[in-house]
Amino acid sequence: MITGELKSQVDRVWDAFWTGGISNPLEVMEQVTYLLFVKRLDELQIVKDRKANRIGEPDPDPFFGPDEQDLRWQNFKDRAPEIAYKLVAEGVFPYLRRMGGDHSTYAHHMRDARFTIPSPNLLTKVVDILDSLPMHRSDVKGDVYEYLLAKIASAGQNGQFRTPRHIIDLMVEMTQPRPGDRICDPACGTAGFLVQSATYVQREHREELYGAAQRKHFNESMFHGFDFDSTMLRIGSMNMLLHGIENPDIRYRDSLSESASSEAERYSLILANPPFAGSLDPDQTAVDLLRVVKTRKTELLFLALFLKLLKPGGRAAVIVPDGVLFGSTKAHKELRRMLVEDQKLDAVVKLPAGVFKPYAGVSTAILFFTRTDSGGTDEVWFYDVQADGMSLDDKRNLLVPEDKFGVRPTEPLTEDDHAKNNLPDALTRWFARDTSERERPRTAQSFTVAKADIAAQGYDLSLSRYKEIVHEEIETRAPTDILADLQRLEKEIAKGTEELKGMLT
Repeated sequence: MITGELKSQVDRVWDAFWTGGISNPLEVMEQVTYLLFVKRLDELQIVKDRKANRIGEPDPDPFFGPDEQDLRWQNFKDRAPEIAYKLVAEGVFPYLRRMGGDHSTYAHHMRDARFTIPSPNLLTKVVDILDSLPMHRSDVKGDVYEYLLAKIASAGQNGQFRTPRHIIDLMVEMTQPRPGDRICDPACGTAGFLVQSATYVQREHREELYGAAQRKHFNESMFHGFDFDSTMLRIGSMNMLLHGIENPDIRYRDSLSESASSEAERYSLILANPPFAGSLDPDQTAVDLLRVVKTRKTELLFLALFLKLLKPGGRAAVIVPDGVLFGSTKAHKELRRMLVEDQKLDAVVKLPAGVFKPYAGVSTAILFFTRTDSGGTDEVWFYDVQADGMSLDDKRNLLVPEDKFGVRPTEPLTEDDHAKNNLPDALTRWFARDTSERERPRTAQSFTVAKADIAAQGYDLSLSRYKEIVHEEIETRAPTDILADLQRLEKEIAKGTEELKGMLT
């Protein structure tokens, strides 16, 4: 999270685009992405130049050839606005498109780069601000980019591409990514789940990343993201790069339409919040998914896809609409039966309905499950998240101080704070789900339910199906006492009426 002067500088980037005539937030992010990529290439070339000078040999594979030196960030950033504009439009962007044949995922996604900044003055203003940002460390770079991404949502467009970061953090902290994992998000958008997984591994397993083989796995084969929106692929790739992942597998793939056979059983962890667009035409749906569950519902097809992509022993944390938990169609029931009986359903975490406002008020839950192909569900843990630290209206304002927000706040929470932010409590109870949590009554905020009870309810996974509500006992008077009072009041009224008549005659 960035604050203070740095946040003001990023706000200036955003405002410069809007006042300069670019009001589409995705287009803003696209142009920023291109410029940051060029800046990053120049930084890498500086490192290569220093190495070449140190060993006294020319760089055998420079990013910029002798005739392309004017295209480097350091060489056009201080030029006059009209000259810099011509260099970027006629030199830098054609250069980016030529890089499309490079093996890196970033170069691949830059091959369709379009320069849409309308004026030299706007380009100069944005370049100056980006150049002044202290982005020499990947954590700062990542925070800056994440803050820009958050402004896509606050701008009121395309917010569906972005899952709230604190919800992503909860899912990552609960699944605890490991250095040996192969992590996949089949609908990655801006790559938020992959970025936070990488951040978790860097924090919790820093020493293990020092080894060459493990570092290579981290940079090249640990993170995999698919999307069918080229803009999202560019933005997601840059998000990963600025968080220190050098060459992740971020690529175009229509996850529900293409056969999953080439990706089957490849991944040990899936984290996702896939789009739920209603129904797909069967002719556009991969046949191997229809074999798992015969349905047109995208939310069920994605669950079938997750099961195919996971290797045995692989685990998943995925957001689903509430309808998946209680839907009454044959496909709904069969998929829930599979999760409970054939795999290991670990938990159902109910989220409050306002988590995705202002873009959607749909109720959702997080399903945690492990692919076993041999069952293993004993008891399922349920947690009812009633507050996530933000207001559940369209404004989504913080309800607690920043040091008490999120999954791992830096300050302890009071009981009043917990009423506004349940996420730290959810994480704590999750790790006790096989011990003390099994002793909790079903009247509590979290509890476990035996598989037999779930099967008896037709594999309904709604938390409300199993939660017991304790109604406050209200003491009422005996009916005979109430009748006696009524009779007394009637006599008093009759007596008063007679007295009133006497006064009028």
